[in-house]
Amino acid sequence: MAVNSYFQQGLTPGRGSEQLLIEDLTIECLKIYGFDCFYLPRKTVNLDQILNEDPLNKYEHAYPLEMYLKNIMGFEGEGDLLSKFGVEIRDSATFIVSRRRWDQVVAREGQVQLATRPAEGDIIYFPLTKAFFEIRRVEGTEPFFQAGKLYVFELNCELMQYSSEDIETGVGEIDVIVASQSLDIQDYQILMENNDKFIYEYEANSYAILESFNTETIDPLAQNDDFELEIDILDFTDRNPFGEVN
Repeated sequence: MAVNSYFQQGLTPGRGSEQLLIEDLTIECLKIYGFDCFYLPRKTVNLDQILNEDPLNKYEHAYPLEMYLKNIMGFEGEGDLLSKFGVEIRDSATFIVSRRRWDQVVAREGQVQLATRPAEGDIIYFPLTKAFFEIRRVEGTEPFFQAGKLYVFELNCELMQYSSEDIETGVGEIDVIVASQSLDIQDYQILMENNDKFIYEYEANSYAILESFNTETIDPLAQNDDFELEIDILDFTDRNPFGEVN
């Protein structure tokens, strides 16, 4: 028993045009019911070949792209939790993006980890709530081969736990948010007129830092000074926030 070649498998004359029509309608629906987001591809700096991770990830580009939020009622996940470490926000979201539009806007720029699909670890900036979501899983087979072709990616994301990653995209809205939250000491290095970094003569590879760099000012919840006074055998200053001995 064979399937109907006019609707299923088989190279019928109208199949290519029907696929193109479905794809065009899908993109139009995403533009009507979706949101303007920014896709930030991850750039590896020093990949650990054993653990397959990079603590120095950089995000240098932000591509505007329309996406549809799958759950129309809002974000998913465990929501806001109060633990002994403070309030944790564990929102998650599933974004739907057109394969063709992702290829046109993002993949063809050549600044991606994977050339055929979005990569885990890339970031989606959602301007409506000014939130950054990190891609955890990419589903590429739903809906399953309508008219014999796949049209969208489903991006399963979780709210990003920002830890001073290097995000400098050239998009003011994104860079301002990151700059106001970053504790990266390199953002406060003194620069000379030619944009070179000012280095101490008596100490190799030690950069001069602006006096405005103060952990308590940037992060009101920081307790560096408290730990410094209570535990005098460790160094919890701004230059050494993790308490390791110099």
